[in-house]
Amino acid sequence: AAESHVDRSIYKADAFVRTGVIGVQVLLDISRKAGVPRFIQISTDEVYGSIREGVFTEESPLNPSSPYSASKAAGDLLALSYHKTFGTPVIITRSSNNYGPFQYPEKLIPLFITNCFEGRTLPLYGDGTNVREWIHVLDNCRAIELVLEKGVPGEVYNISSGKELSNSEIARVIVRTIKVQESFITPVTDRLGHDFRYAMDCAKIAGLGFSPRIDLEKGLEETIRWYREHPEWWKPLK
Repeated sequence: AAESHVDRSIYKADAFVRTGVIGVQVLLDISRKAGVPRFIQISTDEVYGSIREGVFTEESPLNPSSPYSASKAAGDLLALSYHKTFGTPVIITRSSNNYGPFQYPEKLIPLFITNCFEGRTLPLYGDGTNVREWIHVLDNCRAIELVLEKGVPGEVYNISSGKELSNSEIARVIVRTIKVQESFITPVTDRLGHDFRYAMDCAKIAGLGFSPRIDLEKGLEETIRWYREHPEWWKPLK
């Protein structure tokens, strides 16, 4: 779906444009010629930008802050243009932050988990008050499958659990669960263009019958256990 790490997009944006924009165009053209019955564009809550209070709906304006989110927003608009121009059966999902097994260890949760196992510090951007909604990857997959089956072409569906935590709260949950000292959490220089908060209204996909099944606390415990039991997967990546 995309090059997926915001940090890398800040320092080298070209791969994100090639994949998130040109890649979408290539797939749309091929899908249109092949007559595929559904084209699901996997997007992100980051296309809306930051919101201090309230929530974004699917009708909220796009206001991306990073080259990553800008490339995703461009891909979304391109996909919708194919629906309007050619009738391509495009549906867009915009998911909040995912977590769970097999997530690349550059991402916040697996980075913090594996750093704890290795006795390394947990680099926390700024003051750690940035807020994200978190959804387990299996819940996100269930939502995407539901949209694939029941979604309306030309529509956008927000996907989230509605569970908000600051980055510092996530870090504290991880160190408490793994039983290391909170002094492992180390503030570092904030990321450029770092959005403060994401939050989405998910009533639309709830109307299709979706509700998340995996509680965040239980999901984090299971995720920590998975990384503990599979160092052969993540150690070579780090």
